Amino acid sequence: MLDFGFATEQEVRLELGRRLRYQRLLKDISQEELAVRAGISSSTIKFIETKGQSTLENFIRVLLALDLVAEMQTLFESKPVSIAMMERMQKAQRMRAPRKSSSTPNKVNSQ
Repeated sequence: MLDFGFATEQEVRLELGRRLRYQRLLKDISQEELAVRAGISSSTIKFIETKGQSTLENFIRVLLALDLVAEMQTLFESKPVSIAMMERMQKAQRMRAPRKSSSTPNKVNSQ
């Protein structure tokens, strides 16, 4: 299995395509049937599986059609590794991002 931490962008895309193909085959679904379920073309399915290229929308459609959306539940969740990090995460949930300070206001030159 590919370690995404050391992979290039292309390697990650190809691995995701391979994994989707594996899931499709595990469920005994043809590319054509998956395309119908996802509401996309079968050539798009082939392209995702072989090249690892897709729009985010089509990728999510395939995940939905394969009933894999739950697998993404923790995709970007922060996992605290210390009490200090947990406190920062809680504080970040309550705060807004700081505003940019502008030392000089924007002036429009009218000539």
